[in-house]
Amino acid sequence: MARLYTASLEDIRAGKVTDVYFERALATLRAEGVDKHVVAEITSSSLPEDYAWGLVVGLEEVVAALEGLPVDVDGLPEGSAFYPGEPVLRIAGQYGDFGVMETAVLGLLCQTSGVATKAARCKLAAAGRTVVSFGARRIHPAVAPTVERAAYVGGCDGVAVVRSAELLGLEPTGTMPHALMLVLGDLKSALLAFDRAMPDRVPRVALVDTFQDEKFAAVEAAEVLGEKLSAVRLDTPGNRRGNFAKLIEEVRWELDLRGHEQVSIFVSGGLDEHAIPELNPLCNGYGVGTAISHAPVINFALDLVEVEGRPRTKRGKKSGTKEVIQCSACGERRLVPRAEAYGACPCGGQWEPLLRPVLRRGELVEPLPGPQAMREYALAQVEQATKRAEANECE
Repeated sequence: MARLYTASLEDIRAGKVTDVYFERALATLRAEGVDKHVVAEITSSSLPEDYAWGLVVGLEEVVAALEGLPVDVDGLPEGSAFYPGEPVLRIAGQYGDFGVMETAVLGLLCQTSGVATKAARCKLAAAGRTVVSFGARRIHPAVAPTVERAAYVGGCDGVAVVRSAELLGLEPTGTMPHALMLVLGDLKSALLAFDRAMPDRVPRVALVDTFQDEKFAAVEAAEVLGEKLSAVRLDTPGNRRGNFAKLIEEVRWELDLRGHEQVSIFVSGGLDEHAIPELNPLCNGYGVGTAISHAPVINFALDLVEVEGRPRTKRGKKSGTKEVIQCSACGERRLVPRAEAYGACPCGGQWEPLLRPVLRRGELVEPLPGPQAMREYALAQVEQATKRAEANECE
């Protein structure tokens, strides 16, 4: 009988999603009668491509995996900006209680943080225009809601997959597929049928690249639906695009010339943060697929930094429990050994630790925020990180 090759939350919590050498290490320690209290930190020594910062996402799922284990967890809040070398998560407890969870915990953070970071970069590039996650068809369907949640928290305004939207408490965002036009035979029939079938809350967005030149199809859509037409969507294949910006410019011209200034232009297909800025003067929104769903992962690593209260770590890493502190006044940020208090910044402001208690002895310290609150926090973090990067460039 055919099946999906996926792991359940129960499998993860049972330590089954682990590299086998962790099981063998645990078996060895048990045979020796050894188990020690350790502190582990999760950091990334570098970021993909030209990233100046990343967003950490996946904490809620890490909590789902570790909750109930006798461990303490501290972490940056979901959606926080981070920089290379900074711990984003800290786990303290007996090694035997959580060592086999290393593979799963890293897996829960690496991919989703990469997705969120790429979504944030696309939203930043769009300069206030709508960005929707369109990449579910490029990933395994069992993890589509996880990926789209990360995209939403990172900055996407909406997600296309029905289940993803349900879990986020959103209305799914979408237009119409080429298949509708192909089955019904022409654009006009498809538009009228769609308008009859869909409730008023669903925007009328016409896909205008199925049968004919986009500008003529856009004009036809506007004439068929009139004021009901919210937007036209261009998903033009790469072998027909030529100069995509010029093509969009033609569509905008023809719509405006005929009095359809209210019709927005939404584009999709092969977009990322590098392609979007050129189209901003012409477009109102973007559907971004593969660039977000297949974003470069953040290469987090989990390292023991303390054993039985003494600093100890592997070669190439900094030993001892660390803290990321930030000045409440000037925003200066530093990586320092963990302490009870950090005193005052040279500017006069107070240093504040950024990693916050999440679990104590496996119990949640306080309820986690919902995805909308996480997204708002992430957008604010991106704004701060962008200003910091720009300031560094000017120095």
